[in-house]
Amino acid sequence: MKVALVHEWLTIIGGSENVFKEIASLYPGADIYTLVADPETITKLGLQGHRVTTSFIQKLPLAKSKYRNYLALFPRAIEDFDLSSYDLIISSSHAVAKGVLTHSGQKHVCYCHSPVRYAWDLYHQYLTESGLNKGIKGWLAKSILHRLRIWDIISTNRVDFFVANSAYIAKRIKKVYNRSSVVIHPNVAVDDFDLVTEKQDYYFTCSRFVPYKKIDLIVKAFAKMPDKKLYVIGDGPDFQKVSKLAAPNTILLGYQPFSELKKYMAGAKAFVFAAEEDFGILPVEAQACGTPVIAFGKGGALETVVENYTGVYFSEQSSEAIINAVQYFENMKNIFDPVKIAEHADKYSTARFKSEFKSYVDEVVNTLNV
Repeated sequence: MKVALVHEWLTIIGGSENVFKEIASLYPGADIYTLVADPETITKLGLQGHRVTTSFIQKLPLAKSKYRNYLALFPRAIEDFDLSSYDLIISSSHAVAKGVLTHSGQKHVCYCHSPVRYAWDLYHQYLTESGLNKGIKGWLAKSILHRLRIWDIISTNRVDFFVANSAYIAKRIKKVYNRSSVVIHPNVAVDDFDLVTEKQDYYFTCSRFVPYKKIDLIVKAFAKMPDKKLYVIGDGPDFQKVSKLAAPNTILLGYQPFSELKKYMAGAKAFVFAAEEDFGILPVEAQACGTPVIAFGKGGALETVVENYTGVYFSEQSSEAIINAVQYFENMKNIFDPVKIAEHADKYSTARFKSEFKSYVDEVVNTLNV
């Protein structure tokens, strides 16, 4: 079969790009289509053996770093790709990749990381945080996102089979698109982390410093618990804002190489996670180290953290809720077995993902060929 792989952009390496990398490894002869690509990112992902085709956005000013400024052009750009000669199209989509044009002789499987969050469930939050909820710029942004929602629904019909990265996203796919999906959790590089059974007397969190990650809430909580130490790794737009909230017992380390992140994660008595994520790779990585997780009980964390076995939950995104969860964890910490926690994390390995995804695609393609 002739296979085409589609991903929105290949300019940075995040969770969805690591999923796409493993999908591409299953189809070494496949061609790749993406709106914008950075040659360095292609190399880091090991995709240089594939033919990579980019859209007209690639040639626009500052496209590699400011591609989101061209959001209004995304639907047109993705539809410009001519995939008519392919038998199987696999899209890795969190924005518009699923919208490539297909015909009745093709099979299109979409691995959906999420419907376009800033056009749907995070619409009002996105406008507020971006300062686009009023004025001429606000009117233009709302108009663009309104048209994107209409296109998003129309383009759903171009997908034959949806695969969701979590049950949480499967519910969102059903709500937004009224389509069913199967759940195949994404790959997590659990083998890159070492099990440490002797934990030290500190808590740990890491993230990009952006509003929805709620690092500020974690830092505020530990400011009210001066007897407990917190290490934080990460950088981003909110770094200075969060720095002002930090008490002496919180150490902000900024960006650190992977070796340092792994060291702090493995040695921590618990990893604190306050974001509402579609899946959430970091809590799984922490568990791969045998480190229990104190997590906000919503989103993908509900599927990866087992309460009172690999971690505990708090029920709302507030400093008070985090404080209560830490106190509960302190009282329960002796029940957490690092070896069993690490064994649980193995369920999300890269080998498991590749096997499940390839088996599913083979099954639906073969069924349709009968």
